[in-house]
Amino acid sequence: MLALVGPTASGKSEAALAIAPGLGAEIVSVDSMLVYRGMDVGTAKPTVEQRAAVPHHLLDLAEPSERFTVARYQELARSALRSVACPLLVGGSGLYLRAMLDELAFPPEDPVVRASLEAEADDLGADALYRRLADMDPVAAARIEPGNVRRIIRALEVTAISGAPFSSFATAWDRYDANRVRAAGIRMDREVQKIRIGERVLAMLRNGWLEEVQGLLDRGFGGWLTASQAIGYAELAEHLDGRLSLDEAAERTVKRTRELARRQMAWFRRDPRIRWFDAGPGGAAEVADDVRAYLGSA
Repeated sequence: MLALVGPTASGKSEAALAIAPGLGAEIVSVDSMLVYRGMDVGTAKPTVEQRAAVPHHLLDLAEPSERFTVARYQELARSALRSVACPLLVGGSGLYLRAMLDELAFPPEDPVVRASLEAEADDLGADALYRRLADMDPVAAARIEPGNVRRIIRALEVTAISGAPFSSFATAWDRYDANRVRAAGIRMDREVQKIRIGERVLAMLRNGWLEEVQGLLDRGFGGWLTASQAIGYAELAEHLDGRLSLDEAAERTVKRTRELARRQMAWFRRDPRIRWFDAGPGGAAEVADDVRAYLGSA
């Protein structure tokens, strides 16, 4: 498989549209937000025209308020890949990329078991649950802060459901199979990226982002938007509710997007399979020819 990855606002999606036809490739999205229907402008989702020019996969898979896990993405991604002769994986989610490429197992979930553990945490305190975890799975306990109640409960939940230690699910995370992908990554100077993120947020607002959020609110997704991690959507929903000015909403969106870009790069830097291409103010378009040559030599 081929891949083009990088942080948000690096221009990788536009570059992929230019590169894919010459490679005879179809684009497979590696993005945790493009799976949601009706969230188009604020996620920079490929347009209908762009999808007609180059086939895209793994877009519009769920309603915004629908629970969508990385395990579900992994299942759908592997199914999609079976129907694509030459996939070009494109996106900014390092977790989704690894879920698609590598033999990662995602622990099961059970809301009933989790609720029971949460009740125990309220009654007995986090220390009691942490001691239980340390007895059952000392490897996992050593990796979790004693005060991190959410992770302690998750580790105990997985052990209760599967019968296997929570730490046993992490064994594949340090293995990167170089035979599965030829990956190019877009890297940018932080100040250049900051400018591009600001310009992108303003462009999205000009292109109807606020109206898109209003439409989601009208469809009853208000509670989900304000509680979600969907960058910009929560801020614009607060603006429409009169709690933020538009300038404040835009400023917070830019700040959160910059934080996201840093997290994305932290993920991708761990993957030794990625060859990096340094782009300037013009983004990935500046290095598209070099990326095309690299991916085409696979």
